[in-house]
Amino acid sequence: MSCAARASCAPKADRPAALAPGRRRIGLLGGSFNPAHDGHRHLSLWALKRLGLDRVWWLVSPQNPLKPAAGMAPLAERLATARRVARHPAIRPTDIERSLGTRYTADTVAALRRRFPRARFVWLMGADNLRQIPHWKRWRTIFEGLPVAVFDRPTYALGALSGLAARRYARRRLPASAARSLADRPAPAWTLVRMPLHPASATRIRANLSSPATMPNRRPDP
Repeated sequence: MSCAARASCAPKADRPAALAPGRRRIGLLGGSFNPAHDGHRHLSLWALKRLGLDRVWWLVSPQNPLKPAAGMAPLAERLATARRVARHPAIRPTDIERSLGTRYTADTVAALRRRFPRARFVWLMGADNLRQIPHWKRWRTIFEGLPVAVFDRPTYALGALSGLAARRYARRRLPASAARSLADRPAPAWTLVRMPLHPASATRIRANLSSPATMPNRRPDP
């Protein structure tokens, strides 16, 4: 079986001990990355700039609990695509959740904080996930475990800011002017980051890949 079909072929650089963040500010962007696309890169670049981060880790999930396994590309393939799309020395796609043996974000966050106690982690997510996060397992422990940066997405921000999570932690929201200090704040602390909107979505890319016109080229050009 080729490495493209086996997650076990992931290089040692993606294992926890090799990441060694030290005291760095690390943004965590989790998801299926099925596939990774320029929207993920766009958000990550703005996170580095607006939050003053040293690194952004893309946590390529072995299997997102909220998404069906059908239509999910193999982990090794999604990780390889993420590396091609990231193309930035401060953006690090990783399968660290596989190494940690975690499935849910709350467990991943707790494991990373134990493994790297000197790192200052920030959870990164789009405004669509701010609205959906109350459906995540133990979602409050995420907000109360590390600072959270929410990035504007087309049509989602207004509804997300009126959702349960935003209302529950309304008093812990930082103004945009304080975003650069977010990594140093005790949780719960969060902010909304405005950025130029990017139209890319994994759903649209998968739909395009499944159309007859694009079937010969299974992977999008990063």
